[in-house]
Amino acid sequence: MARKGSGREARLCYAGHTLVENRNGLIVEAELTQASGTAEREAALRLLGKQRARQGGRLSVGADKGYDTAGFVAGVRALGVTPHVARKKRGSALDGRTTRHRSYATSQRRRKLIEQGYGWMKVVGGLHKLRHRGTAKAAALFTFSCAAYNLVRLRTLLAEPALT
Repeated sequence: MARKGSGREARLCYAGHTLVENRNGLIVEAELTQASGTAEREAALRLLGKQRARQGGRLSVGADKGYDTAGFVAGVRALGVTPHVARKKRGSALDGRTTRHRSYATSQRRRKLIEQGYGWMKVVGGLHKLRHRGTAKAAALFTFSCAAYNLVRLRTLLAEPALT
């Protein structure tokens, strides 16, 4: 059960989590969980762990202010990933060693790509209102919708420029 705001009713709901690469906006990892207060940060660490195991080299993760907690930042650093989360005005878990680099500003600009995928999945992908019940069916629909979004995104990326 989750609540969208104070004074609102609690509903049975799921939370979809995706990991999007910065360059092209493609979804590289996806997971569906039961909604809870900490499900986003826990799922983000799991998705980053999977991606870290698959890919070598430097990785960074851009996220909003909800991820600026000491536990999440420490968990990301333990995975060997640089946390590029938006800083809170007071009590931020980030310090100057992360935010002073140009790559931090780039990650903050590019992190908005993830919203395009969710917008498409709600409007076109059928996730505005689930017609299936149960975690397994909802997870399958979410994964399918993520794959379909990637195909649409690839069509756009691979399109040849028009000759004028």
